[in-house]
Amino acid sequence: MKTICTAAAVFGSCTALRWYLNRSSRRDASLCGGRVRLTDLRNRGAAFGLPLPAEMVEPLSAAALGAVWAVRRRSPLGAGLLLGGGWSNLWERARRGAVCDYMQFPNLPEPWNRYVYNLADLAILAGGVCLAAGRRRKER
Repeated sequence: MKTICTAAAVFGSCTALRWYLNRSSRRDASLCGGRVRLTDLRNRGAAFGLPLPAEMVEPLSAAALGAVWAVRRRSPLGAGLLLGGGWSNLWERARRGAVCDYMQFPNLPEPWNRYVYNLADLAILAGGVCLAAGRRRKER
């Protein structure tokens, strides 16, 4: 139940934030003393510009989400974060043909400061860390 609730909260938050940013006039703004930059980027490819054909991104994403669901007991919170972020990006790609990325972190080290992220990407990253930590804890 924790996995489903977490996934729903992440999906809802990502959808609401994308909706707000699509209707907002705040494009290309700096926040948090320049540590966060709002921008507007439509990502039609895979994460981090991986060279995957566009028609392969959705099936591979769906398969990855199925694999996460299968291991959700390792870390229900991590799985929920991953599933919510993954479904949010997959839903956006299916509806609009691209994922809306909008956050850049200029103070991060190279090459991470060049990438533009969204809330779903950050949830996927946090979920992956939680799942990996859950696996290590079970192996001990």
